[in-house]
Amino acid sequence: MLYELNLDNILFLDIETVPEEQYFDTLDPAKKELWEQKTRFKRKEEFSAEEFYDRAGIWAEFGKIVCISVGYFNTNEHSRNFRVTSFQGEETLLLIAFKSLVETHFNDTKQLLCAHNGKEFDFPYIARRMIINGIKLPAKLDLFGKKPWEVAHLDTLELWKFGDYKHYTSLKLMAHVLGIASPKKDIDGSMVRDVYYVEKDIKRIVAYCELDVITTAQVFLRLRSDTLLTDDEITRVDN
Repeated sequence: MLYELNLDNILFLDIETVPEEQYFDTLDPAKKELWEQKTRFKRKEEFSAEEFYDRAGIWAEFGKIVCISVGYFNTNEHSRNFRVTSFQGEETLLLIAFKSLVETHFNDTKQLLCAHNGKEFDFPYIARRMIINGIKLPAKLDLFGKKPWEVAHLDTLELWKFGDYKHYTSLKLMAHVLGIASPKKDIDGSMVRDVYYVEKDIKRIVAYCELDVITTAQVFLRLRSDTLLTDDEITRVDN
């Protein structure tokens, strides 16, 4: 039961990704061919492989992580606080820093990772990029041989499906229907690539990523009929 979970044992997270290279032309010939094969049926005949490359960040084999934001509760009888921080910069370093957090503070079997659509995107993406970067997976992301109930992952999208596997609901839509005030964002996911490569403004990406973490936590609170976080209960911590 969601109501029985200790909020302090949940690490909420979100990632932002971009294509591994800014331009399709800078990929080596083999990678270009593999990209063309990978996307052939998704882009059909509407786009060339090069024209479709701005979406490469969706696939861990052709993209990279530029930000991982996390949030976690600190509660007691009289108060609660939700602390938010982010890992950014060179991918290998941010993955190592994230792994260190998970292995140091969220490595107990009772502790869980939570993201919106995390089981389909965030968790496998992080795991794949760690392997690509030669980083040993932390136990929380190493699923080999584990039974479903041993996997320490929560997914607010899955919780909202209630067994309806055909249903997809965006975080933005869930927040709206659940009466969660969505902070105005100056960018959306489709803009992250240009903000990163053209504007070179990682702070905007971090702010966007952290807002999604806060919204995911708010959605989780609503799913278990808890009161929502107020602004004074949220603390942003520089990493």
